[in-house]
Amino acid sequence: MPELPEVETSRRGIAPWIEQQRIMSITVRERRLRWPIPDALENNLTGQVVNGIRRRAKYLLFETDNGTAILHLGMSGSVRIIDPDEPAGKHDHVDILFGNGKALRFRDPRRFGSLLWTDDIETHPLLCNLGPEPLDDIFDGSYLWQEAQGRRVAIKPFIMNAKVVVGVGNIYASECLFIAGIHPKRRAGRISKVRMLALASAIKTVLQRAIEAGGTTLRDFHGGDGEPGYFQQQLDVYGRAGEPCRRCDHDLSMVVLGQRSTFYCKRCQR
Repeated sequence: MPELPEVETSRRGIAPWIEQQRIMSITVRERRLRWPIPDALENNLTGQVVNGIRRRAKYLLFETDNGTAILHLGMSGSVRIIDPDEPAGKHDHVDILFGNGKALRFRDPRRFGSLLWTDDIETHPLLCNLGPEPLDDIFDGSYLWQEAQGRRVAIKPFIMNAKVVVGVGNIYASECLFIAGIHPKRRAGRISKVRMLALASAIKTVLQRAIEAGGTTLRDFHGGDGEPGYFQQQLDVYGRAGEPCRRCDHDLSMVVLGQRSTFYCKRCQR
């Protein structure tokens, strides 16, 4: 957390306030994040106009004529638009002030996120080996089936592999597999093309619904407008072990798979 829907929700919340706005100043209170904030960030960004904000996987990309700032929210990070005179809290690590008088504040209690800089987005090591976006046309069941050929790994960690497809995090992987009726421990290479078509469709559906609901707030996620996400109210299996399945009424199960809690229905998923 945050996963793709939460990052996309954040992007949509902040974009109207800062796109085409000039960066007037940057205040960095803590550089020691997962990857240290580079010392040159302020010089590279100050005075630049944000031409656009886009998302790649779970990264927010702030594009300028001088290069691109890469913001990773980590496990507990969030961004929101504030008035610049709002007092900073303990975990408010970065403020970026814009020409319209608004500021972007990056908060990260666990400090697993970061704010980086690159002048070549295509070759940056965090981005250059990523798989396709799940909501793009290039991602479909045929692609997923082809990538799975000869793979012995279980289907859940397979679809969570960012080199296969980006942004399918733990919560959404469980939900997608439930909709597609596929057991999370089934080997990826043993799943038929027809079932992969259903899984790719489920991935697109679940992620789009989550974005429309503003993401999932299980602990402290809030979007760029400060509002929590509401997709947790639509979760079919995640976090519901022992509760009745909404399809067959059988108790849902939980297993640890790839060191992640995995929720599923023994009757509905094969």
